[in-house]
Parts: sequence; C-alpha cells; structure tokens
Amino acid sequence: MTTSRDQLVRVHNFCISLDGFATGEGQSMDAPFGHAGHRLHEWFFETAMTREQLGLGTGGGRGVDNAMAEAWSPGIGVEIMGRNKFGPQRGPWEDESWRGWWGENPPFHTPVFVLTHHVRPSVEMEGGTVFHFRDASPQDVLAEAKKAANGLDVRIGGGPTVVRDFLAADLVDLLHVVVVPIVLGRGVRLWDGLEGLDERFDIETVSSPSGVVHQTFTRKTS
Repeated sequence: MTTSRDQLVRVHNFCISLDGFATGEGQSMDAPFGHAGHRLHEWFFETAMTREQLGLGTGGGRGVDNAMAEAWSPGIGVEIMGRNKFGPQRGPWEDESWRGWWGENPPFHTPVFVLTHHVRPSVEMEGGTVFHFRDASPQDVLAEAKKAANGLDVRIGGGPTVVRDFLAADLVDLLHVVVVPIVLGRGVRLWDGLEGLDERFDIETVSSPSGVVHQTFTRKTS
C-alpha cells in the first residue's frame, strides 16, 4: 500500500543501538527502556530544543542534533504509538489510573492512538492530547488517524514493534533513525524481518559531533 503524498506518515528521532535494538530488556515503571536506561537518548537531552521544553533553561547544542530533533513536531496532526510506549503494564488493564509517562500535559498536543489488544476509555489530558485505545491493524488505525489529523501528517511514535509493523506494511513515507554508538545485546530490535527495506527508500546519512548518526529514509517516488 502506498500512502498519500499530501498527508505523510513519518517517524522521527527513533533511536537504535549499533546492534539494532531500539529498547532494552526488562521494561518497568522505573525503567521505561529496560536495561538500556537513557543511553539511547542522551544526545536528544543535550539539544537546545529539549532543554527548553523541559524547562532546563538556556544552553544545549543548536547544531545537527537540534535541527533533526526539531523536525519531530511541525506539521503533525496525530501520533500512533504502541502500548509499551504508553506504559509498562501488560495484559488487561489492572489500573486505569495510569495516564502515561509524561505527566498531565504530554508533549504531543494532538490525538494519540495507542495500539493495544485491551481497549479502555479515551483519556483526555491537558494541552490537547487525547489518548485513544484501539485494537486494530496498522492499516485500519492509520485510516482513522488520517481523518483525525485534519490534513496534517501522522507520526508513528514507537516502540520498535509498532514501527516495524508499519514498515512491513509499507505505510511509512519518512523514517528518521538515530544510530547511537552503544551495543545493547538484548531487547527489541527494529530491523528484524525487513529485508529489502532499503530498496523502497532514498537514504541520507549525517554524522554528528555527538557521536550519533542520523539516517533519513525517504520513500522513493518512482
């Protein structure tokens, strides 16, 4: 399936280790990325944009890492994420008071569709974020998300299983992967089962002084 050129499906700031893992093993309430900790995202927290968003004051880099990080938000009308990005619970919801990792005003400010086999009522947050829980295929939830996006683009926010499913279904127009120079050895990998993915995209690579490598996959038009 080929998505519309007018309304893109985008992945931004998606971090993986040298061995392809996008999250570590052993996710818990205290360890959202398992044994990886925050090592995959240290570059992101050193950017000026992130420091400003987190209220850490001035400072932070304004080079290539910041420019890539800033592309995350403009033009996005909806995010789609997996349940494990929303929270650490598995199986039926034992505690529906959980409202995500991000506090009462999450950074999305759009509708967010959370893919899960265990649906629950929508959760409205401050700042325009509303979490909707769907047990649906990538194709079906994307169709709903595009309607909710009001002509803006749809961002696939992760985790790796969700991004991989959308890539396997050929639903992604732009993929920004950040290769971080660490080896995790275990966790959840991004690339498994995606042989030949490179043939569908034009790929550009930019190295950063921080040590990470930004790879941008843009769907080929012919």
